[in-house]
Amino acid sequence: MPLARIDLIRGRSPENIRAIADAVQQSLIDVLKVPERDRFQIITQHDPDEIIALDAGLGFQRSSTGTVIVHIFTQRGRATGDKQHLYKTLATQLAEAGVDGKDLFISYFENGHDDWSFADGRAQYVEGDLPVPGR
Repeated sequence: MPLARIDLIRGRSPENIRAIADAVQQSLIDVLKVPERDRFQIITQHDPDEIIALDAGLGFQRSSTGTVIVHIFTQRGRATGDKQHLYKTLATQLAEAGVDGKDLFISYFENGHDDWSFADGRAQYVEGDLPVPGR
């Protein structure tokens, strides 16, 4: 059950925003094998001066209006190779939605099954209402 937060520069069409969100979800399905209905996304648009994402000294330029930052929050336990495959798949899928690879920044956060509540203030993984992924 990943939670994806997608931050982007304001000005994209609703259709393009949905294409970006769909590309992120499809990447999670394809690589992490999450169920299709495990879709939790927060999409936030920002003015161009509200996202600062330089190149970390790698020598490339991002466009001034195309930056897309994808934060993925998920349970720990996936191999480094799986994460790298996810990053490549995200770049490929998002390119089809019009996001240049240089404009894409991905952050990946892991936590435990006891760090999630889906409703009613209950820990559904801990209480056994949901199977713990990977077990």
